[in-house]
Amino acid sequence: MIDLIDLRRRLHQTPELALHLPKTRQLLLDTLEPLGLQIHTSERCSSLAVVIPGAGPGPTVLLRADMDGLPVAEESGEEFASTNGNMHACGHDLHMAGLVGAVHELHRRRDEFRGNVLALFQPGEEGAGGAELVISEKAHLVTGQTPIASYGVHVLSYVEAGMFYCREGAVMGAALVFDLELLGRGGHAARPHMALDPVSTAALVVQAIQTFVAQNNSPADPLVVTVGSLTTGTAANVIPSRALLKICLRATSRAQAHRFYAKIRGIAAAIAESYGLRLRAKVGPDLGPTVSDANGAALARSTARELFSVERYRDLVVPEMLSEDFSLLLEETGGAFVLVGAAMGSDPDTLPTNHSPDVRFDDSVVPDVASLLTELAIRQLNTTTNAGDERI
Repeated sequence: MIDLIDLRRRLHQTPELALHLPKTRQLLLDTLEPLGLQIHTSERCSSLAVVIPGAGPGPTVLLRADMDGLPVAEESGEEFASTNGNMHACGHDLHMAGLVGAVHELHRRRDEFRGNVLALFQPGEEGAGGAELVISEKAHLVTGQTPIASYGVHVLSYVEAGMFYCREGAVMGAALVFDLELLGRGGHAARPHMALDPVSTAALVVQAIQTFVAQNNSPADPLVVTVGSLTTGTAANVIPSRALLKICLRATSRAQAHRFYAKIRGIAAAIAESYGLRLRAKVGPDLGPTVSDANGAALARSTARELFSVERYRDLVVPEMLSEDFSLLLEETGGAFVLVGAAMGSDPDTLPTNHSPDVRFDDSVVPDVASLLTELAIRQLNTTTNAGDERI
């Protein structure tokens, strides 16, 4: 039996970025090729699509794990910490190990279902367009069928380990990434009246954005806006000619995200104009919310409760304002996305969050992730094929 925690830690030591992850893919292949299953690879990225056939013909259910790390220098102190300047700071190493475990378990239990399970290992989730690419390559259609449902998980470093969450509707929010560039006039620090300073104006824009968020945030319909980067200037005695703000806006729907973006852009344009500057806006990645449909959410709820206990599953009240390109697969197939607590501690207010350089994850949850994915696939297929038999 494969040691899933050891696999997770080996994956953790060699994180790679974006779409091309040769070491990561090879580690996965080393664990999957001995099973003798169909494995489809891509030349445009490091994706893997693994087909696990059941005992007879039937539909396809898709299980997905993301593969890429982040450009974060690790400071977790783990014995197996990465030293290459990148980090699996979002838990994708746990997702991959969990899906590998599910592939092995499904292969062992293939007499228990009809149809196919498609395990999709997807790179480029962290903003590199991975889901869009694998869909364009039809990696989700390698069985010749559109999956009847897709399932995935995401670990959270600040939620009690071993807890599972899902809900019908948005599990994660929509995310809109955009740039606001303030265009002024450079000059000498001794003669600011002869320049149009984008630095002080950028500071006003940042403050105005946060005021707008405070006045428009609803507990039932969250809005989160982060100015993650503000770049400008080269020296203390030089007034620069421009300042660039990189911003991520998160809301519960794509429509809300676009509505709030238009308002923020208008506020920034008004501030810029009042100080004689121009504003240039550019919209980048635009992800819709990650939505679980009614059937997928109900199956996730019943499966988690029966596998682990009623106490270890809770319905999510409002969406987490993270975002996921798994949303694109759910838009095509339906299904559900499940959040999994993996905290290394009991006080969420003191724990580092996903994407932090010192974040740690309790990898004892990996076998449970494998079990959950396995059962979701088998139960979805059996529910569908049994319903078909009854109609016959």
